[in-house]
Amino acid sequence: MSEPVNRARRILNETPADRLVGCIGNVVAQAYGVTESELYQVDYRLSELLPLTQGDSITSPGHAAWRAFDHQSPVRADDTGWFPVSMRGERRGVLRLAPVPDDQTVLDELAEVATALAHELAAVSAGTDVYRAARRSQRLTLAAEMQWDLLPGRSRIRPSFSLAGQLEPAYTVRGDSFDWSDDGERLWLSTVNGTGEGVAASLLTSLATHALRNARRAGLRLADQAALADQALYDLYRGKQHLSTLLMELDLRSGVMTVVDAGSPRLVLLRRGEVTEQPLEAQFPLGMFEATDYHEQRFTLERGDRVFVVSDGVLEATGRDTRYGETALDRFLRRTGPMEPLDAVRSLIGDLRAFVAGDLVDDAVVVCLDWTGPQH
Repeated sequence: MSEPVNRARRILNETPADRLVGCIGNVVAQAYGVTESELYQVDYRLSELLPLTQGDSITSPGHAAWRAFDHQSPVRADDTGWFPVSMRGERRGVLRLAPVPDDQTVLDELAEVATALAHELAAVSAGTDVYRAARRSQRLTLAAEMQWDLLPGRSRIRPSFSLAGQLEPAYTVRGDSFDWSDDGERLWLSTVNGTGEGVAASLLTSLATHALRNARRAGLRLADQAALADQALYDLYRGKQHLSTLLMELDLRSGVMTVVDAGSPRLVLLRRGEVTEQPLEAQFPLGMFEATDYHEQRFTLERGDRVFVVSDGVLEATGRDTRYGETALDRFLRRTGPMEPLDAVRSLIGDLRAFVAGDLVDDAVVVCLDWTGPQH
């Protein structure tokens, strides 16, 4: 690793949270003669790249900034360089630097600097609103603020899997959500098809998510995780409020998927270009009855399989008096085969927006999981 990259890492660790981009600008100015630096963060809708301090948002798909974001590699246009700001698959945006020489070694080193910035942004984000506030093109509703703070991220990459998810309508989402965690041997994934309106829906989803996390971190098996969350919701709402949830646990050594379908969103398998709905045993939603006994199902993923989980808001999206439906969904999912999971999720959401001619009205969650096979 070059000395400028090492220096950037050291200084980033010592810099106040709100001055990270300025710190990077000083380092690359001294090392490479760069005079302009700006961070562009992707917004909640995954449709705009918003500057941290100054400049216009970037929405054109063909722009060099979007090419760097989409392909996750540096792009040089004229004398301006665009570098992905990403860590462990979580794409935060791009770093704009200018002027940048046409030198591959320099481009590679600046890309490492941008990655170091991504790691530091992740480290400081809980303690400052600077970066959260700058990545929204409009005000979030209170319910949406609660939902986005609940998420583990929007994308995740490990050698054995790639994962991405998105909530819509991004700035007004109420109850739909997802959660994930992995420990190197297993991946846990849950998706929630929320119910209710406004803050009440977010509170219901938040309680369920934290109950599931509490059970998961206690080492309980999947069915017991569902039972604990079910009891937590029932104890508070006495059956008047409940929500549909799909719980999944993937063994990263074997590809065996364990599932609990608690009135769940739809699970679709894309294998060798063919789309099939995975048959699941429908069980009661969480919180509907007292002391529900949940059962686990298992099926095995093959290397290269892609799993989509979509909520009712996707299938029931309405445009010109017609529903999006399963036929349109299956046809579109086939087209996502070559895409990375986050790109596949963005494309599906974009297709839904085009279908309804605007933002979705009802909540929708889309999660995409690629199983790339066991890794040493």
